[in-house]
Amino acid sequence: MKIVKRVDEAINPLTIPPGTIVYTGGNAATPQVLLRELINNEQIKDIELLSILLLGDVKEIFSKELCERITHRVIFSGPHSREALNDGYATYQLMHLSDVPHQVKNYFKPDVVFLSVAGPDNGGNYSYGTTVESIQAAVEAAKAKGGIVIVERNAKMPFVLGTTIHQSDIDYLIDTDYPLPLSPAAEPDETAKRIGKLVAELFIEDGTTLQYGIGEVPEAVTEAIIAKGVKDIGIYTELFADAMRKLVTAGIVTNKYREVNFSTSSIFLSNSQEGYDWLNFNSSVQSRPCNITNDVQNIAKQHKMIAINSAIGVDLHGNIWADSFKGRSVYSGIGGQSDFLRGSYQAKQGFGIIAMKSTTSNGKSKISLMSPAGITTTAIPADPVVIVTENGAFNPKGLNISEHAVGIAHLADPHTRDMLLRYIFDSPEYFKPKNAYKDGRPKGFIPYEAVI
Repeated sequence: MKIVKRVDEAINPLTIPPGTIVYTGGNAATPQVLLRELINNEQIKDIELLSILLLGDVKEIFSKELCERITHRVIFSGPHSREALNDGYATYQLMHLSDVPHQVKNYFKPDVVFLSVAGPDNGGNYSYGTTVESIQAAVEAAKAKGGIVIVERNAKMPFVLGTTIHQSDIDYLIDTDYPLPLSPAAEPDETAKRIGKLVAELFIEDGTTLQYGIGEVPEAVTEAIIAKGVKDIGIYTELFADAMRKLVTAGIVTNKYREVNFSTSSIFLSNSQEGYDWLNFNSSVQSRPCNITNDVQNIAKQHKMIAINSAIGVDLHGNIWADSFKGRSVYSGIGGQSDFLRGSYQAKQGFGIIAMKSTTSNGKSKISLMSPAGITTTAIPADPVVIVTENGAFNPKGLNISEHAVGIAHLADPHTRDMLLRYIFDSPEYFKPKNAYKDGRPKGFIPYEAVI
């Protein structure tokens, strides 16, 4: 391992010649100093860059000018990359998060890997810090073909226990010190709180293992769990954020019913440096690659696994989309939603849940007659996903397509609900929709008022 003082000693046209395939870490561990050198060095060109949600001061790397030098393969998009993807300057990779390490090792086979680290420990091991996802697979693939690993050791990066890289696998290291990207806390409004209460009351009990992400609804679910007085929660997730930290510090998370006594995640995000500092050598949480955290069979083994995710839209049959607004307008990515929805359903007493507001901030319904043409679905009607909005919860297990349609329609706001029901009852395509009701209520549907 060579420790360099200047970043151009490691990143230059000799180490990254034309034709190079680079894999870079992302999220809070986006190696911003390394990527800035790619931006600034005009001699580095005709390369490919694979990434999962780049954050921080690197937005320029997705400019039209830079996209002429760098071919971006974006696995999960964010605010920096959306314009480039949707204007045709970059390309979107359709992958489940669980499958990224396999494809990186066997198909992309990167020549160079960029990452951020913390450490070393007494054994010469460096932590991957806040982001593991498929970086370990990228390192193994690069080393197998004689490639190079370039890291920046950020003084503010926590040493997250679990997955590490030995110093012998690092070719260049540069010391840096800059703030990690923050994920602003989303204060839940009353609508989100209704959803959180529904989820907690109906599905979360003592010994539940949880997976959820960032946003108003996860914050609301956290508040509802604390208020309910649930205990001995486990955490098995792809993303660990401050909402889950609240549960750990409150003593609600014990992982009592898991095979290990710590929470497991592949990616960590916080809304403050204090949150990242909390992760440093904290034995209550450990990192694992996403082919482990997101493996459907591993998810299915968890005790009372409850996976809570959100979506952009749902149609009457139960098609769910989360990465796009329309066929080729990419917003985020497939990520691990399908992994956790399917794995949690297979778990004993498990549920895969889509929890979302029934309308967007501008009043457009998220409950649609049909999914947009060409949309990528993260769940199909055959996936028995529970859907929760502020109006109620719908469990499709055991129900036919007409019963799906009637139950899902009741998740919408009243105006949209009535419009959808008129369509269902006027359409000859649905078999006896009147039979979708039992005792005056749609089968599988529980209204908010019946729970709270």
